[in-house]
Amino acid sequence: MKFQDLRQFVSFLEERGELKRIAAPVSRDLEICEIADRMVKSGGPALLFENVEGFDMPALINIYGSHQRVAWALGVEDVEEIAARVRKLIGLTQGPPAGLVNKLRTLGDLAGLARSQPKMVRSAPCQEVVLTGDDANLDRFPILKCWPEDAGRFITLPLVISRDPVTGRRNVGTYRMQVYDRRTTGMHWQSHKVGARHFRAGEQARAERLEVAAALGGDPATMWAGSMPLPPDMDEIAAAGVIRQEPVEVVRCKTIDLEAPAHAEIVLEGYVVPGETRAEGPFGDHTGYYSLPDEYPVFHLTAITHRRDPIYPTTMVGRPPSEDFFMGKASERIMLPALQLTIPEVVDMNMPAEGIFTNYVLVSIRKEYPGHAQKVMYALWGLGQMALVKGIVVFDAHVNVHDLSEAAWRVGANIDPKRDILFVDGPADDLDHAASTPRFGSKIGIDATAKGANEGRSREWPAEIVMSGEIKSLVDRRWTEYGL
Repeated sequence: MKFQDLRQFVSFLEERGELKRIAAPVSRDLEICEIADRMVKSGGPALLFENVEGFDMPALINIYGSHQRVAWALGVEDVEEIAARVRKLIGLTQGPPAGLVNKLRTLGDLAGLARSQPKMVRSAPCQEVVLTGDDANLDRFPILKCWPEDAGRFITLPLVISRDPVTGRRNVGTYRMQVYDRRTTGMHWQSHKVGARHFRAGEQARAERLEVAAALGGDPATMWAGSMPLPPDMDEIAAAGVIRQEPVEVVRCKTIDLEAPAHAEIVLEGYVVPGETRAEGPFGDHTGYYSLPDEYPVFHLTAITHRRDPIYPTTMVGRPPSEDFFMGKASERIMLPALQLTIPEVVDMNMPAEGIFTNYVLVSIRKEYPGHAQKVMYALWGLGQMALVKGIVVFDAHVNVHDLSEAAWRVGANIDPKRDILFVDGPADDLDHAASTPRFGSKIGIDATAKGANEGRSREWPAEIVMSGEIKSLVDRRWTEYGL
């Protein structure tokens, strides 16, 4: 299944009973978010609010609010299908293929990658209406205030597009934008994000402006791709093309030299001034706490383009699980093969909703030698955004890290705290309010694997209690006889 734009996906969800239209009048301030929060936490559908008070534009929320909807957004029934594709592509790097058939298959895979590169078009639905000057006004959109102590209204589901002022490489990320007035917003480029790197590069190069576009809507795979933790030099729009197995069409913006997804609903064009910051926040964040006010770049609007009768797509976060958890879980599964390429002893990993991506990670490994669990901890902390993870718990290969009850049991049973817990210092997420120093704090590693004699044990590690296969089969066969 492939979706050209958000409207096709809305129709698809509606046909499957996964979207609810709300005709009753609702307020953009708090009310929509309370409804959406109840829906996501109860497994409810996506919501299209057709009557937002004061606006003639519908607001769409919770389209990614389940594992199934995220999979459909990415064009599959199960995200593991995409992970399998990634494994196949990664296999290309593990030596030359043997035999003519495999060579042809390799060429086909590479050709598929080439065909997935963004495709430039001359005209696009996202530019059916072009607004500049005083007409370019953010008050046109039903931008939400999500939580009572938020500093204002926030654009929460933009694809923010910027370009490195030195290398010219594009980055696309999902960064919130606090609305200050009709023409300016905050740009929440956290310290460790690529957008912030572009901003710092602009300061160093003494650039007068750094052009930025923020696209709202588009095909659901491209919208999701902005949340992927890709390497800094990898183009998210190209990655979306790989996932879709079809190139993403882009169009040149009207007032800035950037390209935006051609099938977006709305595109905000503008710039930031390197060195210019303003207080942003507080904001009710995915941590379940308000992120505190801090200084962030300021986005200046130069133009708005949009489709006729646009849909305003948005999301909200808060105490997990929220919509971002389901988006992040898909990233975890799809990126696992790439992580295993770097750390091949990793069997599986789990970033549970309660861990909000950076608080803790559970990982199972094929353990081969003393200190292997610690080696994996350090390796994970050295990988991109994994550097921000506060806690890593390592288990043996056979442990189901997605069963939190099993994981908790094994931590309690398998660790000697003095021996199996280590502490290190390192970078912390901007949103980590518990860190002793902003953006820098301590981390914990827990080795919950079984320990052998080669790790200094003077007694045998006990066997796990498991019923014999013969008896289990017997009980399976006789189950109906028991009348249970």
